Amino acid sequence: MLTLLNLLKDGRFHSGEALGAALGVSRSAVWKQLQHIEAELNLPIHKVRGKGYQLASPLVFLNAEAIASNAPALPWPAHISDTIDSTNAEALRLVDAGCVPPFLVLAEQQTAGRGRRGRKWVSPFAQNVYYSLVLRIEGGLRQLEGLSLVVGLAVMHALRGLGVQGAALKWPNDVLVGDKKIAGILLELVGDPADICHVVLGVGVNVNMQKAEDVDQQWTSVRLETGFAIDRNHLVAQLGVQLQDYLSRHKAGGFAALQEEWEQNHLWQGRAVSLIAGANQIDGDVLGVDHQGALRLSVDGVEKIYSGGELSLRLRDDS
Repeated sequence: MLTLLNLLKDGRFHSGEALGAALGVSRSAVWKQLQHIEAELNLPIHKVRGKGYQLASPLVFLNAEAIASNAPALPWPAHISDTIDSTNAEALRLVDAGCVPPFLVLAEQQTAGRGRRGRKWVSPFAQNVYYSLVLRIEGGLRQLEGLSLVVGLAVMHALRGLGVQGAALKWPNDVLVGDKKIAGILLELVGDPADICHVVLGVGVNVNMQKAEDVDQQWTSVRLETGFAIDRNHLVAQLGVQLQDYLSRHKAGGFAALQEEWEQNHLWQGRAVSLIAGANQIDGDVLGVDHQGALRLSVDGVEKIYSGGELSLRLRDDS
């Protein structure tokens, strides 16, 4: 299927005869492969008698050389897969196999993409960015404080650089445009966080996706916000550049050095919210975050601090 997609990726019409000749198969075999592409990869194909077959939209595949040409100073190699369970899972497998960080894992499609709290991350083929950067962390817990929020700043600025000016942050791990999610972040640790460990910075960005039936919340994409299809290699490169800058600043000054900037870009700063922790709900007003990236809430006039991976934040006036 991927060989056939490479022939079709320019978005032009190709006759069944020409495709069969290029692949060394019959026209009926080409037809069966095209049916598989539509069914398994959810890529619409136009069929016009006398003209042939055409992808509904041109495709640009992820390519390590294209990423490097857009950001030649990035110090990490990219491992790119066509279809994978999840880039975070593959990153952890590569760590176990002895692959030396830093390195990047990308995929055209995820079959078991994950968000926070075990949620499914819808991952259609060749439309979005599924990105996992693996780093070796030395120096103890300080290097991990507020790290997911720092990644959020990098993602936000990469999106703004592509024209999504409304991109902003929601504690702890989302990037929104208004009330619609455009990106999410999932960090995973291996090793002893008090000594030496590996951290996987997992990022999912809705790039060229225009429709999705399985998403259980409001969402948007770079293409929907800008009106243009985006070369994902350029986005991956720009995200890498932003991450390199923000990770360096975080390493030098901790999250405290970025706290004010994060609060200035928090969409729900000052808003009335409900914090969900399992079966418990805490109502309060968002004051900001502390030096470790924990949420500061005013609850009945008293400032309280909350942190943890199983917390969920909602607007109180959002039904």
